[in-house]
Amino acid sequence: MNIHEYQAKELLQKFGVATTRGKVASSPQEAEQVAREIAPAEIVVKAQIHAGGRGKGTFANGFKGGVHLCKTPEEAREIAGKMLGQTLVTHQTGAAGRVVNKVLVTEAAQIAREIYFAILRDRAIAAPLIVASTEGGVESENAGEDYPRIDRSTGRSATVSNAQTGQGTPV
Repeated sequence: MNIHEYQAKELLQKFGVATTRGKVASSPQEAEQVAREIAPAEIVVKAQIHAGGRGKGTFANGFKGGVHLCKTPEEAREIAGKMLGQTLVTHQTGAAGRVVNKVLVTEAAQIAREIYFAILRDRAIAAPLIVASTEGGVESENAGEDYPRIDRSTGRSATVSNAQTGQGTPV
């Protein structure tokens, strides 16, 4: 199942998990309106595509970055206008890129620590696996090069745990 960041955020909120304020927008005008609801906090506009590396990506129109900090609602509208309807190319999309149809307009967070967390399906044992790493963030794919204790085949320092038994195996 592939879900966008805004959809994951909605699911987390549904189950009482604290998240930053924000909403998805499909037009520059909607992005500005959401930003006005968030103001005076600093705002982040994030392209919503199924691919990692959005922040370092480049749009086919030459605009750089699918994640931007904005100080005003007007700036959020301007940035959203440069993203929506445009093709974002990242290291995960390949040269074809992906068209951005929605942006997440959200309150900026003061990040103290980033982690990587995923629940995957291990087809070999027909059970879910939990992968967690303290090397999360925008460069988690390259963590294996930076940290020798990390499995270079996955690029992550992780413990893989069978969700049924709770038994963990360092990767």
